[in-house]
Amino acid sequence: MTERRDPHDQLAHVLGPSAPEVGCDACFEQLDRYVELELAGIDADASFPGLRAHFAGCPACREEHDSLLALISGDAPF
Repeated sequence: MTERRDPHDQLAHVLGPSAPEVGCDACFEQLDRYVELELAGIDADASFPGLRAHFAGCPACREEHDSLLALISGDAPF
């Protein structure tokens, strides 16, 4: 069975990010610090422009971000 995606998500995927975006290598280099800033309540997007846009278009990096965020915040399921 094929997963159905929201048409808005499909369109956004085709059009690409509306903001500057970084690549996967830069994302992985900055991800730890980005998550630390998020958890501290600091605007991580201002410090690392392009990461949020990258997460929107890259499922692998978004999953890595979400997993790291859950692990560090203590919300990771065990």
